[in-house]
Amino acid sequence: MANTIKTREDIDLCDRWNLDDIFPGLDAWETALREATDALSKIAPCREMIGKGPEQLREALDCIYGVSELVEKVYVYTFLRSSEDQGDSLSQDMVGRAQRLYMTMQGETAFLNPEILAVDNETMKAWLKEECLAPYRHILGDILRSSAHVLDEKREHLLANLSDAAGTPSQAFDMLEGVDMKFPNVHDEEGNEVPLTHGTFGVFRESNDRAVRKEAYEAYLGEYKKYTNTLAALYGGSVKMDCFMASTRGYEDARSAALFDGNIPTAVYDSLIEAVHEALPVLERYAALRRRVLGLDELHMYDLYCPLFPQDDSRVDIVRGKKMVLRAMAPLGERYVSLLREAFDHRWIDVYENPGKTTGAYSCGVYGVHPYVLLNYTDTLEDVFTLAHEMGHAMHSYFSAETQDYANNDYRIFVAEVASTVNEVFLTRALLKEERDPRRRAYLLTHFLEGFRTTVFRQTLFAEFEKASHAMYERGETLTAESMSAVYREINVNYQRGVTVDALHDIEWACIPHFYRAFYVYQYATGFCSAVAIADGVLESGDASDYLRFLTTGGSDYPLEELKIAGVDLTTPEPIRRAMKVFEETLAELESLVEQGI
Repeated sequence: MANTIKTREDIDLCDRWNLDDIFPGLDAWETALREATDALSKIAPCREMIGKGPEQLREALDCIYGVSELVEKVYVYTFLRSSEDQGDSLSQDMVGRAQRLYMTMQGETAFLNPEILAVDNETMKAWLKEECLAPYRHILGDILRSSAHVLDEKREHLLANLSDAAGTPSQAFDMLEGVDMKFPNVHDEEGNEVPLTHGTFGVFRESNDRAVRKEAYEAYLGEYKKYTNTLAALYGGSVKMDCFMASTRGYEDARSAALFDGNIPTAVYDSLIEAVHEALPVLERYAALRRRVLGLDELHMYDLYCPLFPQDDSRVDIVRGKKMVLRAMAPLGERYVSLLREAFDHRWIDVYENPGKTTGAYSCGVYGVHPYVLLNYTDTLEDVFTLAHEMGHAMHSYFSAETQDYANNDYRIFVAEVASTVNEVFLTRALLKEERDPRRRAYLLTHFLEGFRTTVFRQTLFAEFEKASHAMYERGETLTAESMSAVYREINVNYQRGVTVDALHDIEWACIPHFYRAFYVYQYATGFCSAVAIADGVLESGDASDYLRFLTTGGSDYPLEELKIAGVDLTTPEPIRRAMKVFEETLAELESLVEQGI
C-alpha cells in the first residue's frame, strides 16, 4: 500500500520500469544518438531516387524509414526517462538534444510526399503492383489519395509559413486559461477557504457536499464568463482558420477536411449523432435515477459528477490489481494473458508516484523492444481500471509491432482508445460476475454508466457543437459569444433532459481545449462504442480471434477497415445502437437495485 510518496530510489526495483531494455545505460544512448545523427546524411540522396522506378523508390523508403526508426528510439528513451523525474537536469538536456535531432529529421524528409506526388498518378499506380513496393502500398496509396488537395509548390510553401500563425488561437487560449486566468478561492467540506484550480475543480465537483460543488462550479465557469468575448474571438479565429484551410485545399467543408486523414466519411460522424439522439430518453432515465438517489428535487449541472454510491474503501495493492486484470482478460486467450504476465514480471510498468514524476498514466510503444506503461498507483479500484486501460494500449502496440514492419506499425487515433476500453469492459464484466454485495455492485454499474455518459454522450454533444459552429461560419454567420452560447444551450437542453441547464453553463464551450483541434472528440465516442461491441461480442461467442487479428493491424489499413476485422462496421449506426442497448441494460439493473432499497 502506497501511503506516502517515496523517493524513486526507495521504490522496489520490481515496481520501476527497466529502460535498459532500450539502451543499457547512458553510454549506449549517446552512441545511438551519434549513429542516428550520422544517419541523417543518408536521407538527402533519396530525393533523386523516388521518381526513377519502383525498386529505387523502395530503396529510398527503406532508407528514410530506417533512419526514422533510429531517431524515434533515441527520442522515446529520453521521453520515458524524463517522465521519471521532470526536474532532472540531465534528462532535460537529453530531451532537448533528442528533440533537435527529431526536428532536423523532419526537415530533411520534408521532400518525401511532394516528390512522390510529382510522379504521374498512373505511373505510380502501375508501380504499386510491383511486389517490391508491397510493404509501402498503403502508405503510398494514402499519399496518392491526397493528391487532389495538394497545391502547387508556391502555395504549399505559403501555407507552411502560415502554419505557425494558424496556431495562435490555441496558443492564446492555453496562455489565457493556464497562466492569466486566476480562479477565486472556494470552501471545502470543512468550510476552509481553499484554492480553486483546474485540478481541484475536478475534485470539488465530485464532492458529496452540494454547497461545495455548486460554489466551485459557479466560481470556475464564472471566471471564464469574464472573458467570453475574448474566448469567442479566439475560438472563432480557430474556426475561421479551419474553414480557410479546408476551402484552400478544395475540401467540401472543414469537417470533411478533418476526417479526410483517416478516410472517415462524414456519414459516420452524422450516424453517431443520430444514434446517440435515439438513446437520449435512456439518458433522461439515468438523470432521474441520479436525482432520486441524491434525494434532490431538482438536478443541476453541478450535480452530475458526485458519486451515487461510495467506492469500496478496501485497498487494492498492485499485486492484487494485476491478478484481477489477468483474470478479467482470460477471454482473450492464453497468449494475451501470458504477455500481460511478462509485462508485469519483467518491469514494463512504472507503478508508483515519486517526486517529479509525470502525473496521470500513459502507454508508450517502443518498436523493436516492447511497450512501457506509466502509472501513479494509489491502491484504489479506480487504479485497477487504469492498469487495465493502459495495458490495453500496450498490448495493441505490442501485437502491431510484432506483426507489422516499422512503417506500418503505428495505429491511428481513431482506433487508439478501442483496445484500452475493451480491457475496461472485460474488467467491469468480470467484477460484476464475481460481486454479490448490492452496494458494491451498484458502484460498478454506476462506474460503467458514467463511462457512457462522459465518453459517449458528452463527447457527442461536443461533436455536435463543433459541427454547428463551423456550419455557422460557413453559412456566413458571425461567431459571437452570444450566438455560440445560444447554440451550445440548445444542444445541452436536448442532451440534458431531466436536468436544469444552468444559464452559466451556456459558456462551457469556452472551457474546452479540444475544440482547438477541430472534429477530434467524436473519436472518443466511436471508440468507446466499438469497444463495448467488441468485448461483449467476444464474451457472447467465446471467440477472440477476430479481435486479436485487429490488434495486429497497426496502421496497415484505414481505421474503418481495421474495425471491420473485429466485427464493427461504423459505416452503419448499429455498433452505436448496440452500445446504447448495453447502456440501457446496465441502467435497468441499477434501477432494480435502487428499487430494492440498497
